[in-house]
Amino acid sequence: MKCTQYYPVLQSADVPAAAAWFIRHFGFAPMFESDWYAHLQMPEDPAINLAILDGQHPTIPAVGRGRSAGLLLNFEVEDVDAVHDRLLAEGLSPVQPLRDEDFGQRHFILQGPEGVLIDIITPIPPSADFAASFQPDVLPR
Repeated sequence: MKCTQYYPVLQSADVPAAAAWFIRHFGFAPMFESDWYAHLQMPEDPAINLAILDGQHPTIPAVGRGRSAGLLLNFEVEDVDAVHDRLLAEGLSPVQPLRDEDFGQRHFILQGPEGVLIDIITPIPPSADFAASFQPDVLPR
């Protein structure tokens, strides 16, 4: 299989409001907007995309309509502390506070539209125990 693009699609009861949230807080730009679907893209990197779809849209099989449970979106950033401070100043509250993890991340987690969890991450050097689990060419430094 040759994949030409990959991006998550979040189901929402209010597509315009969910899109506005990601545009406001994360800097996405709309590429397509309607009342039932929005396609967003990062202006700095067109490979980073996010779509939002009405959770009751007929293109979704009935068994999956309105369900985004179990989803966690990871955004890897250069300076997690700066993003954390900016988002708190915008009135957002993390559901997991900013912290360092032995497995090589400094991060915090927000709850976004429709309850989706959003993990904002900056890689940091992992502990020696976790460093051994990384392939050498992807080991955070």
